Amino acid sequence: MIGKKTLESEPIPAAKVKEILEEFSEKHELSYEQNVTLAHVTNTNKLSLEDTEKLIEELVDTEIVDEKLAVRIADFVPRDMADLRLIFAKEFASPSKEEMEKILEIIEKYDLEDKIF
Repeated sequence: MIGKKTLESEPIPAAKVKEILEEFSEKHELSYEQNVTLAHVTNTNKLSLEDTEKLIEELVDTEIVDEKLAVRIADFVPRDMADLRLIFAKEFASPSKEEMEKILEIIEKYDLEDKIF
C-alpha cells in the first residue's frame, strides 16, 4: 500500500473485532479476508464484549500485565497455569507464580463454564 502508513496502533480484543465487522457488514459487503476474520472471531470468542472489557480493565488495574497482554489473556481465556504460561512464553519477563494465580482468580470471576464450548 503505497502512500499509507500506520498513524497509531492499539491492541483490541477479538470481541471488539467481531462487533466492528458485524456493524460494517450491515452497510458494506465484506471482503474475503474480513469474512474469514469474522468467522474466526465468532467461533473462538469466549466472552461478551462487556465481560472482555471488564476483564481487561481488571487485569490492567493489577499492574501485573500491560494492556497488550491483558487483551491477549482476555482473547484466549486461559483456564489453568499451563495455558497462562504459554501466553507469557515469549515475553521478556513473566509474572511470578503468585501473580499468575491472581490472574487466574480474576478470570474465574467471569463464570466461563456456561460460555465455553
